[in-house]
Amino acid sequence: MNPDGVPRKVLLVAGAGRSGTSTLAGIVSRLGMHVPLPEVPPDDSNPRGFSEPQWVVDVHDEWLAEALVQVSDSRPNAWFDTGRICSREPARIRVSEWLEPHFAEHPELVVKDPRLSWFLGLWRVAAIRTGANPVFATMLRPPAEVVGSKQKYYANKLGSAHLAASWVNMLLHTERATRPAEGDGGRVFVRYEDLLTDWVRTTTAMGHTLGLQTIIHTRSDQIREVHRFIDPHLRRVSSSLDDLALPKRLHDLTGQTWEELNKLADEGGDTAGAHATFDQLREAYVELYEEAEAISRSTAEHARLQGRRRALAAAAPETRSLTDRVPHDVRAAIPPSVRRGVRKALGRERDPAGDDQP
Repeated sequence: MNPDGVPRKVLLVAGAGRSGTSTLAGIVSRLGMHVPLPEVPPDDSNPRGFSEPQWVVDVHDEWLAEALVQVSDSRPNAWFDTGRICSREPARIRVSEWLEPHFAEHPELVVKDPRLSWFLGLWRVAAIRTGANPVFATMLRPPAEVVGSKQKYYANKLGSAHLAASWVNMLLHTERATRPAEGDGGRVFVRYEDLLTDWVRTTTAMGHTLGLQTIIHTRSDQIREVHRFIDPHLRRVSSSLDDLALPKRLHDLTGQTWEELNKLADEGGDTAGAHATFDQLREAYVELYEEAEAISRSTAEHARLQGRRRALAAAAPETRSLTDRVPHDVRAAIPPSVRRGVRKALGRERDPAGDDQP
């Protein structure tokens, strides 16, 4: 039902995967905000559901594949690759045209997807074009827990260092991309721990900060529904940064990033001084990544050659023919006429005279 007099808003829930984005989106949708249908169905990794539109996931997967960017990409340059897609007019039109009809269901929409941070600029423009205020909520969960959860539920084999680096890359960019801009309606940073321990207080504060009328004027039956939805034991993975055994500089940078992000979740913590600190952290991460990339070219080349060898092996027959097993020097000593006869007998060479000759 579309409440009269409520202005259009799009709540964009950002952050790394496995950081509680589904929990937040699930709460606000049960409080009355609208998740555009159809939704991604639940699975074993998230049996209570993802609260994310299937169309959004599909279009993001399409764009990430085109840009050759992974969902958990640790490369700073990956932002330039997705940024080129964000600046395309057809992509902006595509998103705004998708958003528009959903406002007929409700004036306050929630869009959530772990891939969303890669395209926040595009969503900001598209929302404004529909006459809506884009507002941002970034979920914060300790990086060690995010890494552990991805390894547990996604069978990720890329290693703790890669996943920690991708978390730093994702969160530092998300902070930069959600800074206030013309047409925005504000941003909040929400600790996953706060959401589990006191979701009413945390969500109410978010609703007032972002001017979400659905959250501010929620009903008692909706609150009861969220109480049934929230499981205090949702934090199924608990670990510390020391458990990841990261390289020292990455360990320190990850810890510093987490410490500063936590300050943004405190009242009055989102300041110009904090923005300057995050700019410095981003520069430090880019420097660290470029150094690691520069000295690991041999590893990258070795991995490329290994991949090529595996591809060739997969394309080759499972067993070689009898003649292929004969050493080259032995085959060279066999007269050409004999070799041709053997190949014809094996069906590997056609008789030029033709099958109908006497």
